[in-house]
Amino acid sequence: MLDRKWTIYLAAALIVLSGALYLLHFTVFQDPHHIWIYFLGDLAFVPIEVLLVTLILHQLLEIRDRKMKLEKMNMVIGTFFSAAGQELLQLIGPMVTDLQDIQEHLALGPQSPDAQMQAAVKYVHGTDFHIAAAAEHLGPLRNFLADRTDLLLRLLENPAILEHESFTDLLWAVSHLSEELQARGDLAALPESDLGHLSGDVDRAYTHLVGQWVRYMIHLRSDYPYLFSLAARTNPLRADASPVVR
Repeated sequence: MLDRKWTIYLAAALIVLSGALYLLHFTVFQDPHHIWIYFLGDLAFVPIEVLLVTLILHQLLEIRDRKMKLEKMNMVIGTFFSAAGQELLQLIGPMVTDLQDIQEHLALGPQSPDAQMQAAVKYVHGTDFHIAAAAEHLGPLRNFLADRTDLLLRLLENPAILEHESFTDLLWAVSHLSEELQARGDLAALPESDLGHLSGDVDRAYTHLVGQWVRYMIHLRSDYPYLFSLAARTNPLRADASPVVR
């Protein structure tokens, strides 16, 4: 309410000031002809000014704002992969039935050409991964996600991720998988129905994870080559990748 009143008072003051200046001009020069010429000239320029400010300048500012938000979002994504994402890919890897095929297509390294990067994107979008969950693999995965609960919560609380739908879907998929694993007792005694359900949850998380990882690698290659070099050497989707040291 106070802001609205202040806006009204400011607008009224500006109108009164403008009228006073026109009155001063008339008092000094006694020339209403030129007053109307300048007034109509300024009035005629208003639509062009609106065009320049709202349709051009505003669009440029929005583009700049989106770029800054995307940069911040990529920093958040980088934090996720450094703290959890890369190891998640390694932990889920043994459960992927077509892992060798994935490694052949997504073996992005420091010297990978642009064509290979783009081919990796097409492969991720056109491939259905297959997961066969087993108790010996789900145990380490459950423990790892339990240790990363606070990280996932902090990331989900970040308002910036709401504008990045694919990363939001990834976080929700990983969080749901963590909840499903924590809800189970003895993983070795799970019936086939539970293992099948968990396989679907792992599949969902892995699909989002792989897609986001490839897009993040492309971002690093384009904007941060020195970071891309390390990420490519430790790429968990390469069979010959250097181990991630923690």
